[in-house]
Amino acid sequence: MLRFMVVTVLTTLFSAASLPAVEKPVRVFILAGQSNMEGKARNSLLDYQATAANTKELFAHLRAEEKWIVRDDVLIKFLDRRGPLTVGYGSPDCTGVELEFGTAMGNHFDEPVLLIKAAWGGHSLFKLFRSPSAKIPEAMLQADLEQAQVRVKQENEKNKTDTPLPTLEDIEQEYGSSYRQMLAEVHDVQKNYATLFPSLEGKTLELTGFVWFQGFNDIFGAEHEYASNMQHFIKDVRQDLNTPNLPFVIGALGQNGSKPATGGMLIVREAQLSMNDVPEFTGNVKAFPVDVLVDKAAEEMFPNWQNEPEWSHTGSDRPYHYYGSAIWFNRIGKAMGATMLELTPPK
Repeated sequence: MLRFMVVTVLTTLFSAASLPAVEKPVRVFILAGQSNMEGKARNSLLDYQATAANTKELFAHLRAEEKWIVRDDVLIKFLDRRGPLTVGYGSPDCTGVELEFGTAMGNHFDEPVLLIKAAWGGHSLFKLFRSPSAKIPEAMLQADLEQAQVRVKQENEKNKTDTPLPTLEDIEQEYGSSYRQMLAEVHDVQKNYATLFPSLEGKTLELTGFVWFQGFNDIFGAEHEYASNMQHFIKDVRQDLNTPNLPFVIGALGQNGSKPATGGMLIVREAQLSMNDVPEFTGNVKAFPVDVLVDKAAEEMFPNWQNEPEWSHTGSDRPYHYYGSAIWFNRIGKAMGATMLELTPPK
């Protein structure tokens, strides 16, 4: 009996050793939203704060030998740009939440990480990001059509032109156009990733998570519909990408910073946070507030920014872009990473 057991164990070990190694999948994360997902912290601000005595420790983990780390284990595609993760994958000459988020994913996973960012400034969930199951009310389409036709008529009269009036079909095509373009970006990468990123040739992609950072354009009249549209969006993304229960992280609107949110901003923020209470989203969707991560130095300096010599070393944009604060964007990205890992099964 003992001899039989030894032979069985040895046979099992040799059989396991002869099996081919399982190829690790590429962990894919989608980062979507409007201008703040694009990223609005000026690279020049990051460069300054990464070397300034009072802020450099906040950026030390992102640098080596006095330069920004370029991660070959974390790749990113943002519209027409692609490459290894480092600073500069935001709006032109800017960086966004992808830097800290991608760093967190790269540090956590042994597998390669790929970020697909699909973001366009000024695009609302109410209209351009509206997903298929959030049906468009007929009355809303008619109102949009009438406004569009009046606008074209006025332009024709003013410019002595004869531009055809828009049709109901034209108006319908505007709704959900960013949603469809976002999916097109993802499908393009899924199809052509070996060409886009030669280092990934021969590997398989595994869609691992989705990050949403959006909401400002919905506070002006569409705020009461946001919660419903958000639920439809999450469900439709999962269905269209064939990934049930895909982990979903939402950075809840927070341009109010240290001040209490009011009006449409409060309603949209609460709508985003309410996703935490949807029973079917338990354990796979999490929204968190970003206002608590405010860069107070930028917030305090902004009201008099034109007369502040240090403004270019503190912020780089308006409040609706989180002051273009490198510190605030990095804090948000880091929190997005930590939240995503809460929803991701252990390695």
